[in-house]
Amino acid sequence: MKIYYVYILECADKTYYTGITSNLTKRLESHQWGTYKGSYTSTRRPVKLVFHCEFTDPNIAIESEKQIKKWSREKKKALIAGKNDTLPNLSKKKFRE
Repeated sequence: MKIYYVYILECADKTYYTGITSNLTKRLESHQWGTYKGSYTSTRRPVKLVFHCEFTDPNIAIESEKQIKKWSREKKKALIAGKNDTLPNLSKKKFRE
């Protein structure tokens, strides 16, 4: 059974990069080496793996990656910290009074 990984990297400039791969070790090496010139992480190295999760269904993995990419920085930080109970509250729009 093939495993797919959705992962978050913290870049040298403290931004986050979210990606998907079926070979996490090889993909992390390509980010660190700047293999893909012009990619988001190529000019933000070094990068550090701060989160990953595994999927057996590639379609669910792709949907999860797309969802996380849309999240705010605060919501990604909560996911990375394992504060899953706070994720729903971070999804709510904040209205000015």
